[in-house]
Amino acid sequence: MSEKFKAILITRDEEKRQSVAIAELAETELMEGDVTVRVEATTVNYKDGLAITGKAPVVRRFPMVPGVDFAGTVTVSSHPDWKAGDKVILNGWGVGEVHYGAYAGKARVKGDWLVPLPAGLSARDAMAVGTAGYTAMLCVMALERHGISPARGPVIVTGAAGGVGSVAIAILSRLGYTVIASTGRPAEADYLKDLGVTEIVAREELAAPGKPLGKERWAGGVDTVGSHTLANVLSMTSYGGAVAACGLAGGMDLPTTVAPFILRGVSLVGIDSVMAPKELRLEAWRRVATDLDRGKLEALTRAIGFDDIIEAAKDIVEGKIRGRIVVEM
Repeated sequence: MSEKFKAILITRDEEKRQSVAIAELAETELMEGDVTVRVEATTVNYKDGLAITGKAPVVRRFPMVPGVDFAGTVTVSSHPDWKAGDKVILNGWGVGEVHYGAYAGKARVKGDWLVPLPAGLSARDAMAVGTAGYTAMLCVMALERHGISPARGPVIVTGAAGGVGSVAIAILSRLGYTVIASTGRPAEADYLKDLGVTEIVAREELAAPGKPLGKERWAGGVDTVGSHTLANVLSMTSYGGAVAACGLAGGMDLPTTVAPFILRGVSLVGIDSVMAPKELRLEAWRRVATDLDRGKLEALTRAIGFDDIIEAAKDIVEGKIRGRIVVEM
């Protein structure tokens, strides 16, 4: 009989009411895939919070083991790129949404979805970064591709105290950028300054409907919020600037005009971490290993255990979590 392990299982009844519980699974109950991984660390992202609370339709197959990313060790593989003992990372690919995810002792996935754990990073380090940090790095790389160098001027990060925002600030400041933070949590000012922020803009200043064009205040931005916040960030981006958009904490809508694009040549760059091609993932993780200050990563990270995941998921949706959470399995 195969050994059982703990898992969080999201189920739905005939009335489509969702429930979440800790269950026991056997390896034979995992979904199809050519690599089985012993999960050693995972994290709680905003998306995981939405999945567990049911606040948004993240889960599209029931029952489901949530958790969109993990790091661990390969135990069984029929994929040519991986063998037992290999250290791997998974981010995205619908894991935790349509394919059993990270919140279990083991995961069986497609080998094509995995990337190697970079040398010098532990499973815990990788999940301190997690999808949030990997997404932040994709945003920074997009700004660089659009010519937004530190010499061009300051860069704004919205949702600054959250996971993506915190890691984006740490990376940008290490690379020499002047970083402006937008947050609705004034109590986090010291935390943000320790990460490398030089100026803080109150969330309210950007969250209300604004003008089609405002005063040019920054050369670029990383936006995790969407809605009016992104519209205002675009309206205040300087000539030829670029904004990387990767989140919707403030809403799916984008009430803007074409003015920033046709009068200032501003670029809006969409960032998708879920289906990003492997080459981009490998580059992002390589850059994470070299361009993210490990001390700052530790300062923005809190460790919890498996049994604390459900509570942390509720807290992250309610905006009570700052920085990153690592789940040590």
